[in-house]
Amino acid sequence: VRSPGTRLGPEGRPDPAQCEPFATEAHYFTESRVLQREIEVILESHNNNNFVGSVIHPAGNIAEALLKEGMAKCVDWSIAKVTGGPEVYRAAEKSAKEKKSRIWRDYKPSAVISEKDKEFNGKVVECVNGDSLMVKAGKTVRKIHLASIRPPRLEQEEGSRNRQKGFKPLYDIPFMFEAREFLRKKLIGHQVQVTVDYIQQAKEAVGGELGFPEKTCCTVIIGGVNVAEALVSKGLATVVRYAAGNDERSSRYDDLLQAEQKAEKTGKGLHDKKNIPSHRVSDMSGNVIKCKQFLPFLQRAGRMQGLVEFIASGSRVRVYIPRETCIVTFLLGGISCAKSGRTLPSGEVIPADPFGDECTMHVKEMVLQREVEIEVENMDKAGNFIGYLFVDNTNLSLHLVQEGFASMHFTADRSPYANQIKNAEDNAKNAKKRIWTNYSGEEDPVAIEEEEKAALNEDRKVNYTEVLVTEVTDEGKFYACNVKDGEALEKLMDNLREEFVTNPPLAGAYTPKKNDLCAAKFVDDQWYRAKVEKMGVNDVQVLYIDYGNRASVPKTKLGSLPATFQTPGGYAKPYSLALTMLPPDEDLTAQGVAGLKEDMLDKTVKLNVEYKTGGESFVTAHIGDEDIGKGLVDDGLLMVDKKGGRKLAKLLKEYEDAMARAKKNHLNIWQYGDITQDDAREFGAQVKPAR
Repeated sequence: VRSPGTRLGPEGRPDPAQCEPFATEAHYFTESRVLQREIEVILESHNNNNFVGSVIHPAGNIAEALLKEGMAKCVDWSIAKVTGGPEVYRAAEKSAKEKKSRIWRDYKPSAVISEKDKEFNGKVVECVNGDSLMVKAGKTVRKIHLASIRPPRLEQEEGSRNRQKGFKPLYDIPFMFEAREFLRKKLIGHQVQVTVDYIQQAKEAVGGELGFPEKTCCTVIIGGVNVAEALVSKGLATVVRYAAGNDERSSRYDDLLQAEQKAEKTGKGLHDKKNIPSHRVSDMSGNVIKCKQFLPFLQRAGRMQGLVEFIASGSRVRVYIPRETCIVTFLLGGISCAKSGRTLPSGEVIPADPFGDECTMHVKEMVLQREVEIEVENMDKAGNFIGYLFVDNTNLSLHLVQEGFASMHFTADRSPYANQIKNAEDNAKNAKKRIWTNYSGEEDPVAIEEEEKAALNEDRKVNYTEVLVTEVTDEGKFYACNVKDGEALEKLMDNLREEFVTNPPLAGAYTPKKNDLCAAKFVDDQWYRAKVEKMGVNDVQVLYIDYGNRASVPKTKLGSLPATFQTPGGYAKPYSLALTMLPPDEDLTAQGVAGLKEDMLDKTVKLNVEYKTGGESFVTAHIGDEDIGKGLVDDGLLMVDKKGGRKLAKLLKEYEDAMARAKKNHLNIWQYGDITQDDAREFGAQVKPAR
């Protein structure tokens, strides 16, 4: 404690004229109680060759009595050493302040915080540098600061670095990254208990000093631990020193002081002047040349660990890659996401798409400052990497489609997740989630056609997907399952059959309807998932959605499909060979289909989606280095379907050369000459596309 100072006059007694207000009264109070009396002294510390301790009078602690009477103030540096803790002293001082006793006669209490706003619980969604948090309470996100602590900062002489180009406080200020990481690992995504201690008023920028807005300063508790105290004890923050009597401080200020003293003694963090960490982080965002050089490495690396540092929108994030100590801008692949509102540098405000702002907030809560994995597939012209991001093994692109925040983009067809994203989109449409609220089941054909035309003028990209061809139809289409889905499909079939063994359906109890998903037996007498395509009197035409084959099945061999097996969608997807079509004559068509079956059925092939028409995927198929479609054209079994656009110009030329060779050698369909539409028009022949 510190009482008002006294100065002695010529007679050796305190001179009221030279003393501080209430000094003589405090002097008399102490003198009258302890002079020439037996007292108990507890030595607790020392300072400038003086002992520091507590004086215990038979009636109580003298320091506590002085504080209660408003004749002393608490001193922060020594109060932590008081036997029994500083709480009693603080309470005595508070009592005197409330009564405005003596030295506190002009005391003005700090702004009173209402009980409703004083305490609340919330979830931490972001740790802002080393001393502030974004906490979501209900639907409101509030920025709060940890009371009475100061995060790491540059020394005065280093302050000029703030103005250097590329200066990043999080990485360039020693211990700032460590402080932020300590908070992030402890708090992100967790519920915390917040007590508002005081509101620090905004400060205008004056001279060289920076200003700051109004701050809500709080004590944050998680699992019974004071977060600020833990941060200070690790040496990752320091405690703010206040003028005596300043109430704008943490409600656990003395605990913070004790934690700081321990950190100083043990030389932790900021108090260790020898081991100062440095982080050299390269920001590659927008640097196209660097990104192009880095792209092949990221593609080869497969899944890489990362940390999401910033959310620009639902599908655009900035990711810190610790292994490479770099920051990249990452775009979610395979989806078109609802865009949030934004303000351009010119000041123009771009309004948000429906559900755009909700999508951005959803992604923030899910991935901001979380450890994630990224798979890079490509990059755009601006140097942004495109691929798939996983948080807790959840594919974020797939998740946003499932939640109705995004739709499937045609580029997803080239990815191994195309099947899952398509199924998720279909489910979101059926449930009319968010962007599909007004979905009627019909898409705008003009918009689709325009998108397909635009796609034909892009650069051709090759991204093979390995599939197993399960069916080739008489129309020249084929069905295939992604090889990566093989294990999941087998598990689904095992579970389905186990379900029907445990709960066998009653023959004839199920009444099929067109487009229903049901369970149907195949010739092997096993149950499979199927879709009803055509109704007959006794039989039903079904499509086995996981294999692509069709069959006519008696109604007695159908059963209701349990809800747990309604998803995912069918594993077998329909495809057609790009740039090819079947010949017009039925006999010649049969030759072409036979060639397709011989080369593809029950074989593992690599597909690359070349273009889409009417929602149908047209692909090139390869076994090894052999292009199956071009091979069938070369063998005179298929014709070339000419597609416009620069994307396929080179490939189309190769196919046309192959067809010219087959014509010249009179192979198969060309055995009796040229059967193309121009020559055959006089006979009324029409070319039938392989669709």
